[in-house]
Amino acid sequence: MEVGETKCSSGYGNPPWTFKGSALYQLHLVKAETARAVIPKELRLVEAFGYTLGGFFLASYEDSPAGAFDELVVIAGIVWNPPTSCAWAARVLVNSDEACDHGRKVEYVGLPSQVARFTKRITAVQGQPKRKSSSFLNMIGLGTTTTCTPKGFMDLQVSENKGCVATDICNIKLATIGPTPKFDQRMGLAIKMSLPSFRVRAVEPAKVSGPSFAPKEDTGNLHQTANSATEELIDNERNLSISVLLSKPIIALEFNCLKMQVEAPIVVANCSKSSLKIS
Repeated sequence: MEVGETKCSSGYGNPPWTFKGSALYQLHLVKAETARAVIPKELRLVEAFGYTLGGFFLASYEDSPAGAFDELVVIAGIVWNPPTSCAWAARVLVNSDEACDHGRKVEYVGLPSQVARFTKRITAVQGQPKRKSSSFLNMIGLGTTTTCTPKGFMDLQVSENKGCVATDICNIKLATIGPTPKFDQRMGLAIKMSLPSFRVRAVEPAKVSGPSFAPKEDTGNLHQTANSATEELIDNERNLSISVLLSKPIIALEFNCLKMQVEAPIVVANCSKSSLKIS
């Protein structure tokens, strides 16, 4: 595929593709050596003092070409793509087979998509002091259109599916909240653009913890040795993505009433890995 060439999806229909929902975009300081391990050598990493800006994009789409689904995009860092820079997705986890297939084959020209399980658990906390509000309930599908004081926490466990086996990736702890009037000023600044429209405001970063790895069982099956190199590569890429998630958070932006229009993808370089950019 030549640089600048686009590719469309028949299953998703013709672009632009519209996604509606809510999201949390959290920026982390990621070690440059970690980011370089998952970014093609052909691209230049934007870094300073040994660090780049990575993090994750956690979204809950209530409406999309693939229906309702959750998505966790692990952002390894920022790469230079003249005349601007773009975020590089190291791993994309979705709980939709259709969205995963579309991401791998079409939408982002080989997006590193994997099918995952998003398990949500609410823990109520009594007698907590009032804090700045957060309207993340809309994103997790547990609340109304508004926010108030924290009522507890939601633990979001993300596990990557591989056949019948689920491998834990991370646990993200988010504050849950109660209702306030729909157009409360605390929801954040309303912004309308042709691409996209949303409400956005800074919130307290979510707490991310890594998985508890269980030791692998030795089945003694000699046929498994043929795939050991591939398995090691997959495990290494997964572990690097987890390292990005566990890096130091610096700011979190909450997007509500999000309407995102995605155009057909463009290949920005002929790289050894998928040529993905996220503007």
